[in-house]
Amino acid sequence: MSKPSHREKILHEGLKVVHANGFANASVRDIVRAAGVPQGSFTNHFDSKEAFGVEVIDLYFANSLEVFKRTLRNDELPPLQRLRKYIDEGKNRLNKDSMRTGCLFGNFTAEASEHSEAIRQRLLEVFGEVRRSIAYCLRAAVKAGELSPSVDCDEMAAFIVSSLQGANLMAKAERSPEPVERFKEILFGTILRRVGSVDDEALAKA
Repeated sequence: MSKPSHREKILHEGLKVVHANGFANASVRDIVRAAGVPQGSFTNHFDSKEAFGVEVIDLYFANSLEVFKRTLRNDELPPLQRLRKYIDEGKNRLNKDSMRTGCLFGNFTAEASEHSEAIRQRLLEVFGEVRRSIAYCLRAAVKAGELSPSVDCDEMAAFIVSSLQGANLMAKAERSPEPVERFKEILFGTILRRVGSVDDEALAKA
């Protein structure tokens, strides 16, 4: 089995450093030290710290795509159960360190998007894919009779993404999963019912 390249080490260890300390506070020296490689290796593989940041986002997003497959886009599960499972998986992942580091996408949005157009655009693409995956799940819920056809799945998906990001941010501040739990319970217990659920039993079980 071949050894991981310096580039892979820098990305994987650098992601941990950035997630723990923030993009601005993660110096190139900190990143290469964590990776155990010479400092010159960074400039050999990345044109700039900004370019590195975009690739860190992509690496983190690769895990998100796997979560989508298991949850939102998993046609083997009832649709609303997929949505709850997606929220729970994200909450459990972030809660491994008591919510201290938060969602990397949210962290980049708050910290770096104002100063880097490349990072801002990549985040927009990432959030767009999250919205599309949630909308896919909601359309499946409509088709299955779990939600009313009156639900605007694209708008609801956009609302869920924005609200969940806010809940993640509050969870980071409070160092508690409670804001995410609160959002989830209101989403299933109130919002989806008010906009036109046709199967209250499905909502209760989701």
